[in-house]
Amino acid sequence: MANRRMFLGAAVAAASVMLAASAGAQEAKHYRFAHDQQLNTGYSVAYDMFSAKLKELSKGTILVDQYPGAQLGQEPQLLQLVKSGDIDFAIVSSANTATISPQAGVMSLHFLFRSSDHLVKSLANQQVIDAITAMIDETAQGLHVIATGSQGVRSIYSKKEIHNAGDMKGLKIRVQATATEDAIFPAYGAQTVHMPFGSVYTSLQTGVMDAAENSVNVYLVNKHYEVAPVLSMTEHEANNALLFVSDKLWQSLSADQKQWVKTAAAEVSAKEPAKAFELEKAAATKLKGYGVKIVEDVDKKSFATISDPYLDKLAKELGPHAEKIKNLIRGIN
Repeated sequence: MANRRMFLGAAVAAASVMLAASAGAQEAKHYRFAHDQQLNTGYSVAYDMFSAKLKELSKGTILVDQYPGAQLGQEPQLLQLVKSGDIDFAIVSSANTATISPQAGVMSLHFLFRSSDHLVKSLANQQVIDAITAMIDETAQGLHVIATGSQGVRSIYSKKEIHNAGDMKGLKIRVQATATEDAIFPAYGAQTVHMPFGSVYTSLQTGVMDAAENSVNVYLVNKHYEVAPVLSMTEHEANNALLFVSDKLWQSLSADQKQWVKTAAAEVSAKEPAKAFELEKAAATKLKGYGVKIVEDVDKKSFATISDPYLDKLAKELGPHAEKIKNLIRGIN
C-alpha cells in the first residue's frame, strides 16, 4: 500500500510538472516587428536590442519576430498596419511618420543636430522622448511611440560630386515626403521628387532622378552605390527613427507586461543610436574598398547658411509640438 501511495504521489507530481511546463509553453506569445530596411542596419540593431531584452524580462513569454526588408510593406503602409493592429511593433523614420503626424517633420530639419554626439544625446533625452510621445498621442490614433532610434545622418549620392550648395542647382533628388524637405531642398536650388524607398534604385539607374539622400549604411546595404557611385558627405539631416507599438496590443497588456515593453524600449533609445554611427563608419570603409568616390570636403556651411532660417520658421509652422521638440533639442549641450 505504501509503495502504491508513493507511486501515485510520484505520478501526480510528474503530471503537475508536465502541466506546468505545458502551461508555460502556451503562455509564450509571438509578436510581429516590421521595418523596411535590410539586416545589419540601425533598424535591425533596434530589433535585436528590443526583442532580446523583452524576452529576458518576460522570461520567454513575449517573443518578437522580425520582418525586415519591407516584407510587410513600405514605411507609410507599416504605420497604417500598426494603427489597425495588424502589426504589433514597427520602427519607422520620423520623416515618414509625418504622413500620419505632420509635426514629426521637425526631426528632419537640416542641421538641427550639431554633431553625432549631440544627436545621440538628444535621442536618449527623456524630455525629448516624452515630447515626441505626446506629439503622436495627441495627433495620431491607434499607435504609440515607445523609443527613438537612428540610422546616422543623411548625405547625398549621385553620379556627380556635390561640394557646396551651389552644386544642387537643378538637381532632381528623391527626398522623403515632408513639408521640411519640400521647403529646404528647393532653397538649395534642387527639384524634389517623392517616391517609395523601394523604387529609388531603379529611378537612379534609369535617370528618372539625378540623386538621392540617405545614411551611409543604408546606401551600402541597399546597393545604391551601384547606380550612384559618388557619395557627398553633406550630412545635412539626421536619419531619425521612432519605434511604435500598436494601441490594440498595448491595451491588451498587463501592467507588468507594459513595464517590460517600456524597459526594453528604453534600451533602444539609450544604446541604438551610438551603434548606428558605428555601422556608418564601417560602411564608409567598405564603400571605399568597392571604389565608391566619397567626397569629404563638402562645404556644409554653404548649406547651413541657407537652411538655418528655416529652423524656427518651419518648426513654428508645423505646430506647437514641433516647436517644443526643436527647442528641447537645440537646448541640449
